Amino acid sequence: MIVMGIETSCDETSVALLRDGREVLANVISSQIDIHKKYGGVVPEVASRKHLENMNHIIKAALLEANLKFQDIDLIAVTKGPGLVGALLVGVSAAKALAYGLDIPLIGVNHMEGHICANYISHKDLEPPFISLVVSGGHSYLIHVKEYTEYELIGTTRDDAAGESFDKVARSLGLGYPGGPLIDALAKKGNPKAFDFPRVMLEGNSYDFSFSGLKTAVLNTLNGLRQKNLNICVEDVAASFQEAVLDVLVEKSFRLLKERKQKILVISGGVSANDGLRKRMEERGAKEDVRIYYPEKILSTDNAAMIASAGYFHYKKGECSELSMQVTSNLGL
Repeated sequence: MIVMGIETSCDETSVALLRDGREVLANVISSQIDIHKKYGGVVPEVASRKHLENMNHIIKAALLEANLKFQDIDLIAVTKGPGLVGALLVGVSAAKALAYGLDIPLIGVNHMEGHICANYISHKDLEPPFISLVVSGGHSYLIHVKEYTEYELIGTTRDDAAGESFDKVARSLGLGYPGGPLIDALAKKGNPKAFDFPRVMLEGNSYDFSFSGLKTAVLNTLNGLRQKNLNICVEDVAASFQEAVLDVLVEKSFRLLKERKQKILVISGGVSANDGLRKRMEERGAKEDVRIYYPEKILSTDNAAMIASAGYFHYKKGECSELSMQVTSNLGL
């Protein structure tokens, strides 16, 4: 079965073609990072306009890369949320037009579910059940994945997501956008114990995440150092901040694994590309006999291959979306 996936939730215009939900035939990604970099973050109106300009070109490029024609496509899968409304509308409008014109089924996909499914592409042997940690720019989730399309959301973001806090701390250090890769690179050169930043675990046995307090603690520390005209070792700040984030992500993930008696942890989302996170998870997994999965880095960030994979599994379950399908910017899992 050939599935075309379309992803336009934020600042990547991506179109992919997959066979049977796991084999990538094409995955074309047009990033807008260089455009938004000068603004320090994504400008929604600019992102929407660029998606509109790119969409037809990216669709043609994906078909060319896969050596396929429109008539070879069996299903269209598209991100319907969460994300920027204007950006989502571009992708969904294109998907509806293709589904209608080709007279084939349409599936609207939750972007966060797509991140989980990225691992099915990278790891052909991976099957539910497992515990999933999804960490991206806008969300931090802990999920018990029971079946391919059955999820129990156990922990979620209360304020700043992990990826968002990376971007904000990077901006305060004058590093630019996106902040995650920059912080990760600097952290490798710094002392993670230089600053004692808070590890916010929340009340009791909560699996929710809160990184707003940590972000504020870093900003207050930087302001204090600047007011005293003291030298700021950017590497030490980056390492100490990242260590605080990783402590929370690792601790909560492994506590849930133990509680649910699971031995597989699947990590996904943009922050899953963080080398520090991968190293910490692998070390803890080796100690506790837990298998750690994460996708290739190109599949960690936003891409249409993961959307096509998620759409495939929903279609195989017998689901289908109407052409009247709407986008939802704050779509929950």
